[in-house]
Amino acid sequence: MLHGRLLNYLDEVARTGSVRKTAERLNVSASAISRQIAALEEALDTQLFDRSRRRLTLTAAGEILIGHVRDTLKGMNRAEAMMEDLKGLRRGVVTIALMSGLAANLLPRAVGRFQRANPGVSVRMMLMTTGDDIRNAVRAGEADMGLGFDFPSDTDISVLEIAIGRLGIAVAPDHPLARSTSVRLSECVGYPVAGADPSTAIRPHIEQVFSRANLQMSFAVEANSIEMMRHLAMSEGYLTFLTPFDIAFESRMGRLVYVPVREFQSDTQQLMLIGGRRNISAIASVFVENIRTVMREMAD
Repeated sequence: MLHGRLLNYLDEVARTGSVRKTAERLNVSASAISRQIAALEEALDTQLFDRSRRRLTLTAAGEILIGHVRDTLKGMNRAEAMMEDLKGLRRGVVTIALMSGLAANLLPRAVGRFQRANPGVSVRMMLMTTGDDIRNAVRAGEADMGLGFDFPSDTDISVLEIAIGRLGIAVAPDHPLARSTSVRLSECVGYPVAGADPSTAIRPHIEQVFSRANLQMSFAVEANSIEMMRHLAMSEGYLTFLTPFDIAFESRMGRLVYVPVREFQSDTQQLMLIGGRRNISAIASVFVENIRTVMREMAD
């Protein structure tokens, strides 16, 4: 691994073509620069500079190395700038676009951890109904990141984290199916169902599985709000189809039970944290790490 000081020596000598000029610019002795470059050439067993002329020029091997040196220096500069951003009071705003159901479950844990370490940073949540709305907010720079299910591939979007979840049923603890270790879809049909409406990300998965099972899909209530579906299951005895991510808080509080549905086990949903292709701020990167941690914990 090249020492940071040597990287600067190599870069400057390549630019100026002179050890003496480099020494003057960097305020070090020319002999020290010459010794370090000579030692590197000996270690690599190759000549990096052509010394046959008055101006030093890079050899073919030197050209290869200087490309690596400059990429490394750029990376170091970016890292130093991000670390500077994190010093002091760490003030600012981090914005995340997400589906409403995740706002009540996954995000509070991530936000709590983040703000305990960064009390001067505000977190702004933009609650949205569809994945397209979330992607558009991230793409337009209105949100630093987005959180939702099964985003399609997009050249303007980078995937920051993925956690796998499977649809099952969510029911109150006193529901007849709550004590089951798993159920078949046919066992769910006889109960009132609060289902996701066609605008939601999970509806296509539910439709496909019902179709493969040759069962008629009939929902007593349809909603585009996971929050509404959860409340109907908790307070009114409805059965609803959700992932463990959607009911994490209610499960911990003993208010809802997740039961796997056998026909859904071969189908997975991807909970995805996305960002734009542009570099996000240092403090937003810290928030991303908090969300990643919670996603991994919930997926375990």
